[in-house]
Amino acid sequence: MLKDAWALAIESIGQVELLRLSERLALAKASRELDITNSNAVRYAYGIVVETIRRRNLIDKFVETIIKPKTLDDLRLGVQSFLRLYVYQIRFAKDWAEPDLEEASRVAKLGRSILGWKHFRVVEQFLGFLLSRQIEPVVREETDEERTALQTFHPKWFVEYCFRLFGRGEAIAFLEGSVYPPPFFVRLNPLKTPERDIVAKLEAEGVKLEKTEQPNSVFKVVESKDPLTSLQTYRDGMFYVQDKASCFAAEVANPKPGMTVLDVCASPGAKTTHLAQLMRNKGSIYSVDYSPRRIRTWRQEIQRMGATVAEPVIADARSRLPFTIEADVVLLDPPCTSTGSFGRQPSAKWRLSPKSAQSMAEIQWQMINSCAENVKPNGFLVYTTCSVTVEENEMTIERFLKWHPEFQLAEIKPQIGMPGMRGLSRSCRFYPHFHESNGYFIAKLEKC
Repeated sequence: MLKDAWALAIESIGQVELLRLSERLALAKASRELDITNSNAVRYAYGIVVETIRRRNLIDKFVETIIKPKTLDDLRLGVQSFLRLYVYQIRFAKDWAEPDLEEASRVAKLGRSILGWKHFRVVEQFLGFLLSRQIEPVVREETDEERTALQTFHPKWFVEYCFRLFGRGEAIAFLEGSVYPPPFFVRLNPLKTPERDIVAKLEAEGVKLEKTEQPNSVFKVVESKDPLTSLQTYRDGMFYVQDKASCFAAEVANPKPGMTVLDVCASPGAKTTHLAQLMRNKGSIYSVDYSPRRIRTWRQEIQRMGATVAEPVIADARSRLPFTIEADVVLLDPPCTSTGSFGRQPSAKWRLSPKSAQSMAEIQWQMINSCAENVKPNGFLVYTTCSVTVEENEMTIERFLKWHPEFQLAEIKPQIGMPGMRGLSRSCRFYPHFHESNGYFIAKLEKC
């Protein structure tokens, strides 16, 4: 099992680097290509891949102090991946305690057998140094921004951006809060069973829950004996695993039974199923996504959760939608840089550049501009992202309001999160270090 797990991990990290895939997609691709289906091997590989990628900049900095004048880019992709995984497993995972030499030797043998002696011998001479050196000297001599980047495992450019946006102290609190994923939350589904019965069933399955004050039907998972998606209650559609902040999106939209609602960028189905839940399966939901593959995932979730009033529409929301429907509510959750969810998706932070937010904001502008046509008078357009950048959030809303004077920012009641920036206090923001959630933005716009 261990050799399969390390083979998967090495290949997966290579796929993340080469193809810019997420950890899950890379692992799925590697599993198919290597024909490894052992669930224990896959689970083990996923754990070390995510934690290695989470710390990639500091791991790379440490490795390159040992192998200089070579850099990691001078090595074959598989060897790069092994060195990163090796340093994580032997040093970071042990919190830099005295290395376990037997474990280090076993891992080295695994690397040699997976990569082949010919390729492995290039770096074998460095493994002892990786065991003996400490991390503090690597960080000590750097500038404030670079040191913060290494200590919080974020790109330097993003640290500099956050310093400008939040100020140094608040930026460091946010960056530290963004390192690890927030707690799991579940949204219970009263379309299937009354909430108290779902809670009882989950408790019988070994899940300990804690009710949140807001939003409704959402519980924090305090403890679970088994993965949530393996439970019978999950298969029966009694709950949806969802970030707490994103659960507010449908609540802010506040759809009523009998309304017509557009859910734009709808896959995988979290918002659609929540909207149907709030509408008590009465009315119409048109769920728009550009990808047939993503719509297949959406269909599975809609069926599992029992949302009977939703219809899929395959369309690119950057241009006019292929219908003339005027909706009471349009909920738009466009693609974004995911700067608010680095804890959950650590590979995302290494794919971005200083220009990413501006590039993504242009796509978001095209989408929100297109969606404006489908809001009926006195209707609402709710815009959300899991990003913390002002370009994708407040500046996009400012641009929209300038071009669409028929819209105005509506007050969100009850008040949630923290006020938006740039004077847009009626919008709201969530942060991992304050709200046990991803970084998230919500604006509610009313068409006059």
